[in-house]
Amino acid sequence: MAKSVKTLQEKIASHLGIDVTKLVFNFKKVEGITQLDLVTTNPLHNQSFLFHSTRAIDQEEAVSKMLEYVQSNFHKEDSYTIQWVKLGENQLHTSYFRAVNIIEVLNKFFYDRDVNSYRIYSISLNPLS
Repeated sequence: MAKSVKTLQEKIASHLGIDVTKLVFNFKKVEGITQLDLVTTNPLHNQSFLFHSTRAIDQEEAVSKMLEYVQSNFHKEDSYTIQWVKLGENQLHTSYFRAVNIIEVLNKFFYDRDVNSYRIYSISLNPLS
């Protein structure tokens, strides 16, 4: 991995206040374009969720766009709270997301998981602070 990509990843982690080892930078090629899916893991319930996705020409540009999003746009999005249970378990969990709408919240929640394995009890738009 190029040094500049690693440096950008560290800047993203620092800005979010998360150790870089707790972030997963998933790169994949989609129709010749590099897509970066940034995934975070909640240490309380050890579940991973999509934080944000970017598309670019290469990995460095994709990570650079992610850093720009984290610095400029992330806090402009609405804040949502989801209460949910993994089926077969009996513990209610609460997770928080930033998104432009409720559909994006659901997409982030269900990223890379079976929709039939979770029950969502509530999704609420948090008041402006």
